[in-house]
Amino acid sequence: MDNRSLGQTLPPTYVEGFHDLESVKAMKYELLGETNLWISKLSLGGAPFGSHYGDFNEHEAIESIRHAIKQGINYIDTGPWYGQGRSETIIGKALKGIPRQAYYIATKIGRYESDYEKMFDFTVEKTSKSLSKSLELLGLEYVDVIQVHDIEFAPSLDIITTQTLPLLSQKVSEGKANYIGITGYPISILKECIEKSNVKIACILTYTRFTLIDDTLQQFLPFFKKRNIGVINASAPCMRLLTNEGPPEWHPASNDTKIKCSEAAQYCKDRGVELGKLALWHSLQCNDIATNLVGMQTQQQLNMNLDLYRNGITDEEKNILHEIQEKYLSKVVDKHWEGKELQTYWSAMKK
Repeated sequence: MDNRSLGQTLPPTYVEGFHDLESVKAMKYELLGETNLWISKLSLGGAPFGSHYGDFNEHEAIESIRHAIKQGINYIDTGPWYGQGRSETIIGKALKGIPRQAYYIATKIGRYESDYEKMFDFTVEKTSKSLSKSLELLGLEYVDVIQVHDIEFAPSLDIITTQTLPLLSQKVSEGKANYIGITGYPISILKECIEKSNVKIACILTYTRFTLIDDTLQQFLPFFKKRNIGVINASAPCMRLLTNEGPPEWHPASNDTKIKCSEAAQYCKDRGVELGKLALWHSLQCNDIATNLVGMQTQQQLNMNLDLYRNGITDEEKNILHEIQEKYLSKVVDKHWEGKELQTYWSAMKK
């Protein structure tokens, strides 16, 4: 077993009388880079508590968050971009009455509004105001990790390394956050930022880059491991592309990729299997990823993912996974959409 794993020892977040002991024992916890955060291998993503994945029942969402923490999921990720504060507000409501020791929470700065002109702002002034607002919505005095959101959209990486990160370092000194992270879709820019920054970056978050159709993250894992950078893998179901439900309309994947994934989903549906379950199981197999961040709006989704984590998939499901990889997913040509969203953004800004 990796010596960075707690094994059978209870994590620092365990609170007697609050947690379900057996559930916590069933969860694996790993150290996030050079932090002192022992985080659960399965963690909770806050994006679906915003507005990007359709409407949902707020009460159900709050109960799902509370239940997830009791079941041993101790890392929660959110940010202002998810519903322009709605995700943070809902999570803040869910955390009321829960011991602060029982969880780690990460939020973000840098990405905000749906309007292109107001979408990104990495300035010192906005960053400071944003963190204060996030703490207010979450009802907290500090967050465990503060992340710069989607750094590839900054006018220059120098803005991140000379302005944004130093300001966050100051906020850590003030006790508003414990550690600093960066997020983005192109993993190469996360690597470049770490190489250029004089501020200690504890972790990176990248999404849909270790999935059934794209394993780009694997190429960069040796670099992050050598630097003791914690790796957070978000959205194994590829922002619903790899689910029976299918992706939202705004999904940036190519039409051909969507068709191939839709065919794989139909193959799973016909056999009573959820494609998203197979996608998550695949991502959970990588030992060099500290945690897999998954959005779960309902207790049904939460229970399905916890069951998957604890019990894995059946031999029949493994066969179906092999079949969809061979018949459909191996034929995906456009495995990612790197550069597409950047081009759309800068074209809109020029107009």
